[in-house]
Amino acid sequence: MSEHAFSRRRLLKGLGATVALPFMHSLYPSSVFASTPTKRPQRFACLFMPNGAYPPAWTPTGTGSDFEFSEILSPLSGVKDKVLVLSGLMNKNSISRFDGHYTKTANFLTSMPITRTVDAKVNAGGTSVDQIMAQHIGNETLFPSLQYGIDRIRSGVDLAVGFTRLYGGTISWATPSTPCPREIEPRFAFDRMFRNHIPGKKPLPPDPYKKSVLDLVKADTKVLERRLGIEDQNKLGEYLEAVRSVEKRINQPANLEDFAARITPDVRKELQKMDLRIDEWAEYSEGVDITKKVRLMIDIMVLAFWSDASRVATFMFGNSVSSRNFSFLDGVSDSHHSVSHHNRDPRMLSQYQLISKWHIEQYNYMLERLDAIPDGDGTLLDSSMVLFGSGLSDGDRHSPYDLPIVLGGRGGNKFKTGQHVQYESKTPLAGLYQTMLHAMDLPSQQFADGEGPFCELLV
Repeated sequence: MSEHAFSRRRLLKGLGATVALPFMHSLYPSSVFASTPTKRPQRFACLFMPNGAYPPAWTPTGTGSDFEFSEILSPLSGVKDKVLVLSGLMNKNSISRFDGHYTKTANFLTSMPITRTVDAKVNAGGTSVDQIMAQHIGNETLFPSLQYGIDRIRSGVDLAVGFTRLYGGTISWATPSTPCPREIEPRFAFDRMFRNHIPGKKPLPPDPYKKSVLDLVKADTKVLERRLGIEDQNKLGEYLEAVRSVEKRINQPANLEDFAARITPDVRKELQKMDLRIDEWAEYSEGVDITKKVRLMIDIMVLAFWSDASRVATFMFGNSVSSRNFSFLDGVSDSHHSVSHHNRDPRMLSQYQLISKWHIEQYNYMLERLDAIPDGDGTLLDSSMVLFGSGLSDGDRHSPYDLPIVLGGRGGNKFKTGQHVQYESKTPLAGLYQTMLHAMDLPSQQFADGEGPFCELLV
């Protein structure tokens, strides 16, 4: 069992390290940039928080445009007119009598029931909404989508619930059984897109562009194939064929040249600053405090949107059942997961709320960064949809009801922002995803248990 797991990790690590630098998909037609100021490219990002938030401390007072943020949401005050706080939503397909976390993480963006399993035969029930968007607009950018996080994906079985921990490490699914791999290191994430466009920086060697990544990991692939069953062999074959297809598309010189032409002087200056920040962070490390690392990853997503390297991104603040140490926050001494099981103890609730507020501060950081960058006659935030949420509400009860959900940005002036909207209890979260798909000109798209788009949110 351990040898099997090691071989699989080694192959994925080999693919990740190599693919992350020179290879990813999609054409980059110059016609994309001929749009008028009133029709800018739309972007989507999702920032996922584990362990939920305490509803009484999360929910704003008042509804409509006449509302006041709670203390947890107060960091969003500067962008109040560009966010929607949505209450009453739930993902009914996350309800499980076996589990409190994994069934509320893996399907956060699929809104479908996951298959209970203790091995790698995972199934999240459907393609995630971010990947549906990537299929729709990903051929217009160099990278169809980006998946980032902080924690390494954990394997093995959570014996308390009988689910593989793999479900706790991803929210993006290319197919129901194909999770999208995440990058967790700022240097790799940054170099993958921008290394060759930084003034004065030694470019990556050309050889990796000329040799197939599949050739580089051929030996590991053969070892792994001998250890897999027929079903997993077929899945691996489909994945490797997709990688080869990616190579053929991204290796077209015209695509790389088109992307390079989009690196404006302002973007280039920001790339230089970002490169130095990553070096400084790597030199001194962040220790327990992950704020700098999180903001580096957020800034890389912002740069990707600004340079139009990609228009779809997801970021996970932590895996399911995250027990991250938040003692770097004043007033916090316990781990995230432990304080989420507060049993209404005031001391635990106070820490739980401080941790939730820290997550909102990082979300607000991304919104303000996007809002500071001009885009046509608006800002990048105006042309974006930036979702923040968790797969459960009160962590003490593992509740799937009244999820903590915020949508930032106007999605290309498609959304009536600056509101707190209170929906009826048990309103499907999938309806919000249908609304976002509608805003991306996919109005006929049925999604999970959604009952149609939330028209009241749309202009």
